[in-house]
Amino acid sequence: MTIVITLDPVSPDQHVIQHAAALLRAGRLVAFPTETVYGLGANACDAAAVERIFVAKGRPATDPLIVHVADLDMIDQVALALPPLAELLGKHFWPGPLTLILRRSPTIPPSVSAGKASVAVRIPAHPIALALIRAAGVPIAAPSANRFSRPSPTTAQHVFEDLDGRIDLILDGGPTAIGVESTILDLSSAQAEILRPGGVSLEALREVLPNVSYTPRYLGTETTATAPGSLLKHYSPRAELLLITGQRNAALRLIQTKAQLLINQRQVPGILVPEEDLAVVAGLPAQILTLGPERDLDAIAHALFANIRELDRRSVDTILVRGLSQTGLGLAIWDRLVRAAIGRVIDADKEQ
Repeated sequence: MTIVITLDPVSPDQHVIQHAAALLRAGRLVAFPTETVYGLGANACDAAAVERIFVAKGRPATDPLIVHVADLDMIDQVALALPPLAELLGKHFWPGPLTLILRRSPTIPPSVSAGKASVAVRIPAHPIALALIRAAGVPIAAPSANRFSRPSPTTAQHVFEDLDGRIDLILDGGPTAIGVESTILDLSSAQAEILRPGGVSLEALREVLPNVSYTPRYLGTETTATAPGSLLKHYSPRAELLLITGQRNAALRLIQTKAQLLINQRQVPGILVPEEDLAVVAGLPAQILTLGPERDLDAIAHALFANIRELDRRSVDTILVRGLSQTGLGLAIWDRLVRAAIGRVIDADKEQ
């Protein structure tokens, strides 16, 4: 049975932290909050403990993990020869939602990185996460604390729903602040490249690295990924999810049409829209949730996974979501929705 312990997210009980750290050193699994989503932690230097992550999540060995450290000094246990560019980025963005792909140290088992010579590393910006890493005294490998390909957990309850009985302990620090995962930046080759958009925007990175590039990648499970979050099917609800793009009015008309078709087929549609769209869809006999104001991308990111999970809980058959801006944090939101939809993206402007 999985134990859940509630902690003050700002000043966590050190007795609880020490208990959780002892579990990690003993090769057990502990879920804990970060500023992005909840992570499922294991001692990153212990190959057997790392294997337990893959088993608990049902995660393929081709999908690598992120290693969390408490400070720059601890990176020496994880990566070889920290490049000057990584130090520069660390000064700007750490602790925070940026993950760097570096050259893997021999102390980190190959399974952490899906057999690759690289390793993904970050310093999280959450008091519980930092306290746990320091108390454990080892780097912590921690993907999102959910069953593989499910929407990421932003509360301890989400973790419990997916992993009860599969892990030892959940540290409940309340809802996470950002709600989508970290940005992953590859520094292992000559050209710095974003492999996954996330909590640090492309625009913010370009203020430090003007030439940083980003090209979306959608891989199958048979392909070995360089970074987590590269698979096409990821963050997916049990219900089918359709991402509707295009001009706002056309997209809303298509959402209404598709919702009515589902209703006519005696199915239950779920609709996920910003607050400004609520009046347009409110008359439909559907399960409707709002993400927050369209311009408040922070609020939308914070609410995204929780609302997708809630629509699943309400047993909808299909979730209809209108695509929003891809600037700033919107690029990470777009990426998560494309993968949650498993590529089922419909341009409403072309449907007219």
